[in-house]
Amino acid sequence: MKRRNFLIGATAITLAEFLAGCEGQGDLNIQLLKNTIPAQMVSRFKRELTSQYKLNFNPQENLTELFSLLQSWQRKLLLEEQKSSTEQRKKINIANLVTLGDYWLAIAIKQELIQPLNSESLQNWNKLPEKWQKLVKRNNQGYADPEGKIWAAPYQWGTTLIAYRVDKFQTLGWQPTDWSDLWREELRHRFSLLDQPREVIGLTLKKLGNSYNTKNLSKVENLKSELVKLNQQVKYYASDNYLQSLIIGDTWLAVGWSNDILPLIKNRKDIAAVIPKSGTALWSNLWVKPAATAETSLTEKWIDFCWEPQIA
Repeated sequence: MKRRNFLIGATAITLAEFLAGCEGQGDLNIQLLKNTIPAQMVSRFKRELTSQYKLNFNPQENLTELFSLLQSWQRKLLLEEQKSSTEQRKKINIANLVTLGDYWLAIAIKQELIQPLNSESLQNWNKLPEKWQKLVKRNNQGYADPEGKIWAAPYQWGTTLIAYRVDKFQTLGWQPTDWSDLWREELRHRFSLLDQPREVIGLTLKKLGNSYNTKNLSKVENLKSELVKLNQQVKYYASDNYLQSLIIGDTWLAVGWSNDILPLIKNRKDIAAVIPKSGTALWSNLWVKPAATAETSLTEKWIDFCWEPQIA
């Protein structure tokens, strides 16, 4: 084990007690992705609790910020652990749960940013579809393992879609049906892509007839050249507020996530959406437990609540 990893692991153990003394044992502090949990859901959870607890839900704009939070806490813990016994340690406020995109799960495990969940306290684990159970059971290196620990709790899932302006495509005389349409000359500088390398590379892989999750990218013929062409086509990259440009007509098409797009098209006849016929990404947002967070019984209670059939 590397010295740095050993120190981080020791920090998680020694400072856990310190943190527990700084936080109320019954409090629940969650850093989550903005607009993924409705206020009514939080209110219902509060009503179902038998005692009065302090619940803090702090939304962040994107998944990158949330992953950076985990890394920031780890750095601060290491700095505090390296202080001499005569130096006063600072209180470090670490959330009990954090939203993490499934893309970052393996990295978070390998970097020791998170800890496994208490599987014995997750009463609704068996209600979770098998594909999601497989997603979060990992070994200590972050690889999928049917005998591994439960490292996260999926609470939101969806697909990557193409949203487009119906009126604009009527003038073109065709409608988008697949990823390959993004390379058409008439769409040059008229669409946005998600600011996520995994998504951009993934849709390009599908265009070339490969799996979205192809691992050995160096062996995919024409991948680099197709990505260069796509970069010349796109107007801009964004993972938030990208639909606003579509609404005002600044873009004609947007690659985005179903949880953003589907609510929009329910209320607008000028915007439609399509699942690309060659296939798309299936993604999940997860609850993860930071490595040195204070223990609270509410952590697993909240996860179980999210997994209740009438909630999920």
